[in-house]
Amino acid sequence: MRSEIQKELAEAFDSDLADAVKAFTGSYVIEGDGWDPVTETGNDTTVEYTGRGILDNYNLQTMGFGRVDEINVLAGDVLLIALTNEITDTPSIGHQITVNGQKYSVISIQEDPVGAHYDIQLRRM
Repeated sequence: MRSEIQKELAEAFDSDLADAVKAFTGSYVIEGDGWDPVTETGNDTTVEYTGRGILDNYNLQTMGFGRVDEINVLAGDVLLIALTNEITDTPSIGHQITVNGQKYSVISIQEDPVGAHYDIQLRRM
């Protein structure tokens, strides 16, 4: 079932939704265990991953999911809908995602029950 849904979503991304689909790059830092206070350098590693998805705005008017409440979802937050099988790593809270040159921080992430796509709440950095 999951693969069938992912296939249909990918086909929609390639055809009907192609104008709205954006490539993105995600990144996060794995802190190393060595810090040299003299040179002020460490052995941190930055991990990058890629994917594609659709950016959507949260709504000021509606109730429930997708609503700007100024507590959990702020005005200006955006929703990235991304296919799980097209992301080369798993996004997580605190990761940085860049879409069209704009940098965002991952605030929350939810995976649909079938595991076909992520709903990723992004906030401008």
